[in-house]
Amino acid sequence: MKQPESRRNRSEEAGDLFGAAPAPAQASRGDALTGHASPAQPLADRLRPGSLDQVVGQPHLLGPEGALRRMLARGSLASLILWGGPGCGKTTIARLLAQEAGLRFVQLSAVFSGVADLKRAFDEAARRLAAGGGATLLFVDEIHRFNRAQQDGFLPVVENGTVVLVGATTENPSFALNAALLSRCQVLVLRRLDEAALSSLLDRAEATIGHALPLDGDARATLVAMADGDGRYLLNMAEQLASLGETAPLDPAGLSALLAKRAALYDRDREEHYNLISALHKSLRGSDPDAALYWFARMLAGGEDARFIARRLTRFAAEDVGMADPAALTQAIAAWETFERLGSPEGELALAQLVVYLGTAPKSNAVYTAFKSAVRAAKETGSLMPPAHILNAPTRLMKEIGYGKGYQYDHDTEDGFSGQNYFPDGMERAAFYRPTGRGFEKEIARRLDIWAQKRV
Repeated sequence: MKQPESRRNRSEEAGDLFGAAPAPAQASRGDALTGHASPAQPLADRLRPGSLDQVVGQPHLLGPEGALRRMLARGSLASLILWGGPGCGKTTIARLLAQEAGLRFVQLSAVFSGVADLKRAFDEAARRLAAGGGATLLFVDEIHRFNRAQQDGFLPVVENGTVVLVGATTENPSFALNAALLSRCQVLVLRRLDEAALSSLLDRAEATIGHALPLDGDARATLVAMADGDGRYLLNMAEQLASLGETAPLDPAGLSALLAKRAALYDRDREEHYNLISALHKSLRGSDPDAALYWFARMLAGGEDARFIARRLTRFAAEDVGMADPAALTQAIAAWETFERLGSPEGELALAQLVVYLGTAPKSNAVYTAFKSAVRAAKETGSLMPPAHILNAPTRLMKEIGYGKGYQYDHDTEDGFSGQNYFPDGMERAAFYRPTGRGFEKEIARRLDIWAQKRV
């Protein structure tokens, strides 16, 4: 017989709408301090926090002045988008928010759910609210996987208060979610767990297991580093270590032999791809070859196509080194061609050499800015003709109407410079290219100053 709604805990989990049985929140939280966790549960589930105070690594949201604390204190929990990497606590925080705010917790995964599942969740939330059963917190994991039409389906129920929507995503909401949904939700960024937060989780794991993990100090630090900010991954590794039955403390080498290293977070067609190439480009622009080498190596470790990196480095040579060192572009093409001939991994050394060359080269974006200014001027001036004296006159008629008349051949002048006007008649002379005083452009600037004084 179905339990009456009034007798059910308001913060219980409603299941995933695919037949999962509801379970009381106390039994599912897995807090090591409560004694209710089953040893058969995975360690990460047993250590799931039972209150927001037990969540680690997000003080900017859950500290005394944190955004979520202030919402709860006001009694006005807004619809939220929780954006953060794997294992930083998005699901846990959503569950605990429902518990703290006295809302029914319903969870959906965008990977397995469709329009029918959303409609069922909305209808159930509306019936519950109309019957005086209180509001519903609808947690949607991987919300970015819903298409535009599905995302639009949230708009009316969020606006009329049928549900408090909490969406979780590992993708940048600016790209992954439509503007209409974003305008109705507050985006909160969850930080990857730092060393202190991961160490705290490891202490809790050992307390729950009942003994210290077989690690020396260096291996313990290595284990934390291997987690790469993912608390769930750390607890899974700790559980794996505890099950091995090792007694002698492991050093980092022994630990690495037992546990597979976590792959670096990197999606070649998503935000991390653009974040790392931006980091590489800006490190080069900032003349920091060491940081640039690091980001170059990170991209390769993540599986980035080295040809994409070579293309971006060549662009950098033209955009940010430019005429301060004209050889940079030649170096870029040479490194790219070397990689094409040698392949990976041998050819990667040529790209690494290019990274160091570009990082240590003098920098100038004068050509880049000059080109943009020239493009803008070309659009503004339309179809102005070149001045007649620089037009070719291959026919008698063209000569008769003045084509080429008065042209001075620069090589026949004493300094190889005539100083004639080459801009269209009726257009004032413009100075698009303004060389810096860095590198080879110092010499270019000297020449241009001399020519400016001689120009008629």
